[in-house]
Amino acid sequence: MTAFSAKPKALFDYPKYWAECFGPAPFLPMTRGEMEQLGWDSCDVILVTGDAYVDHPSFGMAVIGRVLESQGYRVGILSQPDWRDKEAFRELGKPNLYFGVTAGNMDSMINRYTADRRLRHDDAYTAGDEGGKRPDRAVTVYTQKCREAYSDVPVVAGGIEASLRRLAHYDYWSETVKRSVLMDSTADILLYGNAERAMVELTHRMANGENIRQITDLRGSAFLCREIPAGWSEIDSTSVDQPGRVEKQKNPYEGAHPTQCDDAKDIRIKADKAMAEAAPAAETVPLAIIPDTQAIKTDPGSTYIRMPSFDQVVADPVLYAHADRIFHRETNPGNARPLVQNQGRNDIWVNPPPIPLETEELDWVFEQPYKRVPHPSYGESKIPAYDMIRFSVNIMRGCFGGCTFCSITEHEGRIIQSRSEQSILDEVEKIRDMTPGFTGVISDLGGPTANMYRLNCKDKKIEETCRRPSCVYPSICVNLETDHKHTTQLYRKTRELEGVKKVVVASGLRYDLAVKDPEYVKELVTHHVGGYLKIAPEHSEDGPLTKMMKPGMGSYYEFKEMFERFSKEAGKKQYLIPYFISAHPGSTNEDMMSLSLWLKNNGFRVDQVQNFYPSPMASATTMYYTEKNPLKPLGRNNDEKIFSAKSKEQRTLHKAFLRYHDPENWPMLRKALRRMGRADLIGSGDAFLVPGESRREKEVKKRESKKPRPSLGHLAQHPAEEASL
Repeated sequence: MTAFSAKPKALFDYPKYWAECFGPAPFLPMTRGEMEQLGWDSCDVILVTGDAYVDHPSFGMAVIGRVLESQGYRVGILSQPDWRDKEAFRELGKPNLYFGVTAGNMDSMINRYTADRRLRHDDAYTAGDEGGKRPDRAVTVYTQKCREAYSDVPVVAGGIEASLRRLAHYDYWSETVKRSVLMDSTADILLYGNAERAMVELTHRMANGENIRQITDLRGSAFLCREIPAGWSEIDSTSVDQPGRVEKQKNPYEGAHPTQCDDAKDIRIKADKAMAEAAPAAETVPLAIIPDTQAIKTDPGSTYIRMPSFDQVVADPVLYAHADRIFHRETNPGNARPLVQNQGRNDIWVNPPPIPLETEELDWVFEQPYKRVPHPSYGESKIPAYDMIRFSVNIMRGCFGGCTFCSITEHEGRIIQSRSEQSILDEVEKIRDMTPGFTGVISDLGGPTANMYRLNCKDKKIEETCRRPSCVYPSICVNLETDHKHTTQLYRKTRELEGVKKVVVASGLRYDLAVKDPEYVKELVTHHVGGYLKIAPEHSEDGPLTKMMKPGMGSYYEFKEMFERFSKEAGKKQYLIPYFISAHPGSTNEDMMSLSLWLKNNGFRVDQVQNFYPSPMASATTMYYTEKNPLKPLGRNNDEKIFSAKSKEQRTLHKAFLRYHDPENWPMLRKALRRMGRADLIGSGDAFLVPGESRREKEVKKRESKKPRPSLGHLAQHPAEEASL
């Protein structure tokens, strides 16, 4: 393993593979018949995805497929194959290089289940909005089926589901800590984040004869490591950030014994035997432990951080929270070090994040010959996710907000990658000329956040050494560019394009940034609001907001004043639509009551409520699981305990507070308010949160009281929880 390059080769600087002579395909083939029409006898790479195949730069399989095609490779797509039948994974034959596996644009578990763990019966990424076309834990299932189909073919796992499961993580659906997806899936390598750079290099190196098991120096990759490579020194994570009194980490190579890691052992053994070339064992060398005083100044190219093991984070919530804290501190490509975590008989080695794409590279990715429509095999079937984005343009990647409940930073990184103005304008013209049904309205000009375009650190050296998890919390960093002039200019030029009647900005707006540039707010409000503008305060109370790493309500009121003033000046009736999260870690019953009162006092009646959803590897999920705060130094005796609504009753109550106006919620809210000593909020009139019981309700209650009551013995197990309702 060699040191990581700070200046990688540009995506378009690689020599083309010999198969470039076939030229670009109209659509990447999904059947043997399509391959034959293209004159292909085989595919070099086959991408397996849980989404319907839409040849559009907003769909991951299309982006990776077209990028590899541009390098000269023949790429096929297995879209939503029948995971119960290995023959479905033989549809395109045996790939010459590897299978690339992704669950799709969404995590398969979040796609399939609500925040209350209820089964969804729809799927926006499937033709006809049909649910159940992909398996639960799709990366694991698809990879294992690829192994069954062709045991000697390497498998590369990627996409958001793999990215967020690259280390041990709390799994909301099983309520357990799970090991890395690498262990269960048996994939040879995992590429996390925006993986174009790693995918291109990996593919070229494999085409040149390198064994995938020997490719261990790719940024943005993770793999099983049976022995630490020569030349590396170890830093114990507790020397980087001491979590209080902890047990000394056990040498992972002492007394190895069978663990749950053996569940997938047979599959991997078979794959190993079938591989044409086995990777030679790395030379074993003694490990050098670096003292605390040197830990921060170490070279990322020669030192790695030893995380608490899987067994340790399962057994100890403090160590789990500590591991989360270390993980989020090592996310800056400029200074991140490899992370290593023992999981049974193996280590999981996670290399530093990929170097962000330069503007010219990102432009190149978006300029590939996408058809911008679903594959013809779907006929007239609607794909809701495509319908939502077909007239929209993604202008950037990444987010430096660091919101603890969001996975964007963990996946795309916090360094903003922006396209050039001309590239964006060219795509708008492609939408105008190529997309069926275009009426002149661009439905969104944004990205993960509407207003982070070309907002980067003022100093590259500062950016490369920074370890802040957010550039805007607890306050906006003085080194962050906040001038929105490039975005404002982009809006104006887009409006001027022939055939464009209106440009709507529908992406979520970071309003604490927007207020720093009143000219931008005026431009946005005057020309780009379609009657309503979505913003996300998420909560009104400081307690929950500090756990979310969101700004206080002061910036909301400042933005609201600007929005209303500029709307009035433009002669338009426009409205802010604020979004809120219920049951977020740190939100008590009192916090939710206060938010409910805020909503009522400000005239909001929320129709749709999002209960907190603990997604893998998010810091808020760590708070939910451990009741510890990984945003602060951790200790065993002095760290704060974070309240988190976990029971169905508690989560339902928090949701009910946001929907205080719904009569169905009034009985629950009355009961809760009385227990909280706030019966003064029950009554008729604007000063009250919910009305008192009606005559009919009293009569029903009276009748119910006369019926035999069931035993309440089961509540004795959870008296504290019941008392909190």
